[in-house]
Amino acid sequence: MSDEPPRELPLLLVIGHGSHAFRGHLLESVSADYRVHLFCREEPSWELPHITGWTRFENIFDTAALAVRAVEIAAAEPVRGVLSWSDDLAVPAAYVAEILDLPGGKPEMVVKCSDKHLTRKELDAAGVPQPRSIAVSTTAEALRAAETVGYPVVLKPRGLAGSIGIVRVDDPAGLSARFPWTRRAAAPGAPRYDVPVLVEEYLDGPEISIDAVIHRGRVQPIYLARKVVGYEPFFAELGHVVNAADPLLADQRVIQTLQAAHAALGFSDGATFTEMRLTARGPKVIELNGRLGGDLLTLLGRYATGVDAGLVAAAVACGRRPILAPDRRRVAGIRFFHPERDDTTIASIGFDRDRLPPSVVRAVTLADPGETVSPPSRDIRFGRIAYAIAVTGTPGECEEALDAAEAALRVETN
Repeated sequence: MSDEPPRELPLLLVIGHGSHAFRGHLLESVSADYRVHLFCREEPSWELPHITGWTRFENIFDTAALAVRAVEIAAAEPVRGVLSWSDDLAVPAAYVAEILDLPGGKPEMVVKCSDKHLTRKELDAAGVPQPRSIAVSTTAEALRAAETVGYPVVLKPRGLAGSIGIVRVDDPAGLSARFPWTRRAAAPGAPRYDVPVLVEEYLDGPEISIDAVIHRGRVQPIYLARKVVGYEPFFAELGHVVNAADPLLADQRVIQTLQAAHAALGFSDGATFTEMRLTARGPKVIELNGRLGGDLLTLLGRYATGVDAGLVAAAVACGRRPILAPDRRRVAGIRFFHPERDDTTIASIGFDRDRLPPSVVRAVTLADPGETVSPPSRDIRFGRIAYAIAVTGTPGECEEALDAAEAALRVETN
């Protein structure tokens, strides 16, 4: 543990901040306007310039231990808000906020987001457009559900995120082969259910995501992203594009569906990440998560609009009215790169910096020499070897810049 030095900025508890590579920018931005006490898994290192206090937990998922420490801190001085942008810690953060009687302290609304079956039940009761979904526990139950839903269907773990364990199957043989894989899918801190798998209607059409902020029941989109997926029949996220002037932000069907989904789940305060498919019959909700989006979407949003989603989320966590004031209209995109073959051992990896256009603002390697990696068809969680971010004036220019970054990536294998 460490002590909090006295300062005038409001005190914010941040629970589980994620990796430096993908969430470090959020901690950096939030620390400019708040004193951050960090609840963490490991002793801080790179985080130290951005925090004024920290508590390390042997088990960061121990909600009771988090709550006890939060009460101790609040007894010394007022805590203004509790925030987590980690999917696996959104529910514990809501419980801590409830104990401290702070905004966002409604665990039931976050649980409805993390439990995909509860999400489906609530959206269905409210008539929000979404795929048909049936929860099952065995292959036999899944086969019966698929006959009801109609092939192709999607097998989805009930309590996971990041496309882990999700696969499309086109017939009974494919379902029987893939069901055990989906049922076994797991992640640290993820809840376990007796009925752990959803059999869902497959929706065709482009996929989008919306990071939004909710204050006293009012839903405001922060930015909208168009997602690139691949490696069928899996749903690997290969990239995202945020266009500050995206016409979908003015599409009333999209906005009404977003608002209806939040109302159905009773989401009153906080930040969320909603995924939709734009089908021939209109937008349908794929998921609604009680935290900000991952994959550096928050950074893309800042590049494209100037709005800092971390600060917006911190504001509502402290009961403040969020101010969304875009100061630019740009296009920001990210593309993730993967090895071509299973069990590829990296000998060397890097970008030819002379071949990167100025619009590529980040080109980062994720794999280290000596590491063995596989594409998403084998390893959807850790198969990425690099990424590039481009910021341009149009979507076409953004795609061209990311193509150039891909051409500049140099990978040698053993």
